[in-house]
Amino acid sequence: MTAEAIARRMAQCCRQLAERGLIAGQDGNLAVRLGPDRVLVTPTGVIKALVKPGDMVEVDLRGRKQRGRRNPTSELDLHLRILTRRPDVSAVVHAHPPVATGLGVAGQDLHIFVLPELIQQCGNVPLVPYGTPGTPELADRLEPHLAGHEAWLLANHGAVTVGATLDAAWIRMESLEHGARIIWTARTFGRVNELSAEAVARLRRERDV
Repeated sequence: MTAEAIARRMAQCCRQLAERGLIAGQDGNLAVRLGPDRVLVTPTGVIKALVKPGDMVEVDLRGRKQRGRRNPTSELDLHLRILTRRPDVSAVVHAHPPVATGLGVAGQDLHIFVLPELIQQCGNVPLVPYGTPGTPELADRLEPHLAGHEAWLLANHGAVTVGATLDAAWIRMESLEHGARIIWTARTFGRVNELSAEAVARLRRERDV
């Protein structure tokens, strides 16, 4: 995929996130690996539902701007920390899905196993302690939780998902919020039935195939 094609897909993804209520206004940001030392990220200060492919900013893994007429996302350090520490990851989605974020505000993670789709898409979803948005502190708080996960809740902030492609990371974000809504609904009924350890192990084996 060319950088131009990736930029077009990123703009489309921003619109999809906004249409599904996973981000609002200037919230949220994306990053996609272009090469060994190049990353394309969304710009700062732009309404994501209106962002265009030409607004994307190319940076290196040290965060130095290489190309683009705008400035990179304020969460650049978060994205670069993930891409640097996780060579298996090629794309990062940071959004503010309402129910999943609500769980983070309530101090809850998603270490419960109730939905096959959520287990297969996201696995364990830890809660990362609060770090000031737009600062290295946030990436510092996330880093100890990076290994072995594809999704994280950020306390009092939002959520992050990753993938081998932007589509994979985006799908995980949608699945995370969809699963959070279902779990929240079950809790309002007063009961959440978790899957057995055997069922979870089987789903994990199928996920790793």
